[in-house]
Amino acid sequence: MRIVINGAGIAGATLAYWLRRSGHEVLLVEEAPHLRTGGYIVDFWGIGYDVAERMGLIARIRELGYQVKEVRFVDDQGRKRGGFATEAIVAQNAGRFTSVLRSDLAATVYEALDADVETIFADSITAVDEHDGHVTIGFAHASPRDVDLVVGADGLHSRIRALAFGSDSTFAAPLGFHVAAFEVRGYRPRDELVYVVHGKPGRQISRFAMRDDTTLFLFVFRDEYLGSHAVVTEQDRKAAIAETFSDVDWECPRILSAMEAVDDVYFDGVTQIRMDRWTKGRIALIGDAAACVSLLAGEGSGLAMAEAYVLAGELRQCGDNYSPAFALRTAPDALSRTQAACRGEVRVVVRTRDAGRPRVSQSRHRPDAISNVRRSLSRPQFARRYRDAQLLGRAGLKR
Repeated sequence: MRIVINGAGIAGATLAYWLRRSGHEVLLVEEAPHLRTGGYIVDFWGIGYDVAERMGLIARIRELGYQVKEVRFVDDQGRKRGGFATEAIVAQNAGRFTSVLRSDLAATVYEALDADVETIFADSITAVDEHDGHVTIGFAHASPRDVDLVVGADGLHSRIRALAFGSDSTFAAPLGFHVAAFEVRGYRPRDELVYVVHGKPGRQISRFAMRDDTTLFLFVFRDEYLGSHAVVTEQDRKAAIAETFSDVDWECPRILSAMEAVDDVYFDGVTQIRMDRWTKGRIALIGDAAACVSLLAGEGSGLAMAEAYVLAGELRQCGDNYSPAFALRTAPDALSRTQAACRGEVRVVVRTRDAGRPRVSQSRHRPDAISNVRRSLSRPQFARRYRDAQLLGRAGLKR
């Protein structure tokens, strides 16, 4: 079948990889002029690690990744006040755990594609018109094309979801936080393989030393600190971060000063996507476009790769009849159970003061994202489908 995938990130590239191995004609469309860079560090383990291993990518991912030794919480003076070593987490996963830039993971998957996977960069899909037997897609620049299936793998703010299912406001569930990230060269001090965190009520700033004398900074803060400011341009982003963290001590003044020379600041709301179905006719969604669990939950990259792997396997079994494969992506199917488990609430504990006395409050999010995901993956229906695909019995996917 002729299948167009909107989005050349982790979900889209993984799906393209496996679809090509089933003989499908694949077109990737990416709005950016090139593969996206920057972003933030993700922990890579579990089902995503399994899929990447089947693709022969683990050696490269580990080469690009970091084997973090410690998460350290520090006070205003930089003194250690808490934290934990990562040994137990790594041991629990039998060493199958690394931390890697999200953009490096996406690039590694993309580089694994066959040369005959066509990619259109610097263009976007502007229309999706379904007809009897095919879908006509329109582009901002390229000529229209007729395809058999359309898959939106275009992230939290999915264009395909907006065109086929409805606006962001219909499915987006803001969690009350914003996040920002950027990289700086030559920053000091450096704590190798240590994730250093400093927090104030409702605000947190972290730094991580990376290769090439680069340091990654990650900011998380409650929406109330953003106020009513419109954040549109790069300068708007910097101004919002600077104002939000202007009264934070530790290394923050130095970090905000270094930010002024940065030309690529990631900035977005912390949001989940909640849908009761991820297919509509010949159109489907995967990854964050379908069921973003949010940056605070984590494991979005792994879930995206698993969804792509399973969907490609189901399409392989269905031949030219896509309907049974797409039917599996309608609640209450197995992957919807995963989404439902991820919905719970992310519990973010912050310290506030009431009449001069410390008080611990908790936001209305979810308690244990990773545990919920892992519990959901052990449920019979999803576990059976994933195990079948993994053992190549049902999906029939091979490297």
